[in-house]
Amino acid sequence: MAVQRAAALRLLLVAMAVAAARGAVGGGAPAKVPAIFVFGDSTVDVGNNNYLPWSSARADFPHNGVDFPGGKPTGRFSNGLIGVDFIAAAMGFGRSPPPYLSLVAMAANSSSSSNSSVEVMNKNNRTMMAAASSGMKGANFASGGSGLLDSTGTTINMTKQIEYFSDLRDQISTMLSADKASTLLSKSIFLISAGGNDAFDFFSQNKSPDSTAIQEFCEAMVSTYDSHVKTLYNLGARKFAVINVPYLGCCPYLRSQSPTGECMEPLNQLAKRLNSEIQDLFRDLSSEMQGMKYSIASSYEVISSLIKNPQAAGLVEVKSACCGGGGRFNADKACTPSSSCCTDRSKYLFWDLLHPTQATYKIVGHAFYDGAARFVSPITFKQLAAA
Repeated sequence: MAVQRAAALRLLLVAMAVAAARGAVGGGAPAKVPAIFVFGDSTVDVGNNNYLPWSSARADFPHNGVDFPGGKPTGRFSNGLIGVDFIAAAMGFGRSPPPYLSLVAMAANSSSSSNSSVEVMNKNNRTMMAAASSGMKGANFASGGSGLLDSTGTTINMTKQIEYFSDLRDQISTMLSADKASTLLSKSIFLISAGGNDAFDFFSQNKSPDSTAIQEFCEAMVSTYDSHVKTLYNLGARKFAVINVPYLGCCPYLRSQSPTGECMEPLNQLAKRLNSEIQDLFRDLSSEMQGMKYSIASSYEVISSLIKNPQAAGLVEVKSACCGGGGRFNADKACTPSSSCCTDRSKYLFWDLLHPTQATYKIVGHAFYDGAARFVSPITFKQLAAA
């Protein structure tokens, strides 16, 4: 098994090198889909939480973004680009679509700067149309700290994210027409990365859950996921790119909570069970809903493979956080401007106590886009885009 993992990672790195040589990633090729719409948590949030001044679940400060173009924090929970940026680039976009709340803020600022009611109305309409025009290439609704369950976290829950998409959809329909908007959405990618925070919260509140508690939690998760997917489908989504629950138990924070410093295997087992049930859910939904297509990317499998075979991917440190607050695994505190920060970030798997580095996200993004079946199935994101 270890040999197979190492071989799969080596093949992935070769594919990445070939793609880079051909300029296939971010090389200016035409977009393979009209738009990408992103939903989920901090693994795909590119700055929506910047607009939640009351929230502590933010990353709009150093050292975050130290390796992002320009070297400034953007709200991404990493040192630079994240997985959705690499996926979007592979599909012909520069990087992830913009955070939806940045479009809302643009309209709000436009309104507040106008002097008369007529000017306010005209300028606001123009700005909203500009926002909708940008939204026709996609928008990112993800919010760090959120989950599939609305009870998870205190940021922008999944129900609200989908409501925001519905608002944008209405604007797009106004600019185009109902038929043209429907066609655009049916060909676009709807990327969802969620479930990790729900599992983490459940585990935090139930250190030794019995089988009944686990069963009830999994049923609630699958039922809620089912509802969210059906709502998006009814709003026009047809192509679902799903990132499953990560290999949570091995992040620096959870290792630091273990007396032995080992992974929290009960949490990994919970994630594994959820992923199995999510896979069953999407298989069933695709047979029920006409025209629905899906691809499930295994964050769980990629991260576990990197931890077990770091050398195959050029990584050295897979236990400790690059940026953190000391203690075991540099995971006593989150990454802040006063935190210690490693210099060779390309060798680290984890950026902070929970999130991957840009180097890891690059591997993840390529694995999801056009990787082996162990990393993405039943088709790759690349095949989903072309379907």
